[in-house]
Amino acid sequence: MPDWPRGETMSDAACDPLSTGASLPDAHTRQANAENPAIVAQPARTTEQDDPDEQTRALPAGLAPSGLVLVSTPIGNLQDMSARGIETLRHADMILCEDTRTTTRLCTAFGINRRLEALHEHNEEARIPALLGLMRAGKRLALVSDAGTPLVSDPGFRLVRAAIAEGLPVTGIPGANAALLALTLSGLPPHPFLFLGFPAPKEAARRTGFTTLRAAEAAGLNATMIWHEAPHRLAACLHDMLAVFGDRPAAVARELTKRFEEVRRGSLSDLVQHYQAHEARGEITVLLGPAPAEQATAQDLDTALLQALETHSVKDAAALVATAIAMPRKQVYARALQLQQQSK
Repeated sequence: MPDWPRGETMSDAACDPLSTGASLPDAHTRQANAENPAIVAQPARTTEQDDPDEQTRALPAGLAPSGLVLVSTPIGNLQDMSARGIETLRHADMILCEDTRTTTRLCTAFGINRRLEALHEHNEEARIPALLGLMRAGKRLALVSDAGTPLVSDPGFRLVRAAIAEGLPVTGIPGANAALLALTLSGLPPHPFLFLGFPAPKEAARRTGFTTLRAAEAAGLNATMIWHEAPHRLAACLHDMLAVFGDRPAAVARELTKRFEEVRRGSLSDLVQHYQAHEARGEITVLLGPAPAEQATAQDLDTALLQALETHSVKDAAALVATAIAMPRKQVYARALQLQQQSK
């Protein structure tokens, strides 16, 4: 078995007292607000009100005068909110959000006083006609999720699709994304990768999903896979991964950009053992490395070489096959010469 790196890495953010996590409804947010009363001085609006400064504010560069803007929000650290994102929310006629309580905290922190409306999986379809009507009338709507980039494991796709179908302007303000940050910190191959949202919560459905992915790997899929997972299901999820995918490099990223950020890397068996003994907390991303390359048999080598030799020189055939089956080029070239001699 390969000797995979083990242990954990704590980033600088883990010791940063400014990692407040105000975009997330957690204990760190409540503590930060208590320590910084100034950020709760101006609540965001949840009903339509006149804004005397609306006509005096200049529209940020690149922002359409109407339509839909997808605005990324911090995944835990308020300082990750972009200047363009703040200005976009300040100029929105309406901010659509998963949970108005969570987005109110974000808006309050940056002095944003705009109308908030809830948009989630239970009401999105019903609200689309009215929202399209507002955009047709020249209104500028901003869409945010509770944390991170909208639509990535969050509501909003149906609204975006409907706006595009209507020919309405749709643009976005990039920013934090937990899956991508976890990927870059994991030490696993960053490309290609496959983001899969949340695994099924029940064991049978979860294992069925993993089995489908394992079959895709057998058919040629070779990618790092990424999921979000709830803390109370993490140990069971990792156990099912080990049963279906076998032992291989993996990582668990927790509380990214926040005070207690942790990235634990190792084999799946190491991670299963750790999280069976230690309760996981916070926002969690699970990453699974690609399947290890299977050792090609002598018959596999001969079959590939004979096929390649039909249309390529010995040198080119050996180079192609060596790359395809991950074998030393000299070894493959020597076997290609033998096969060529035998065919004469």
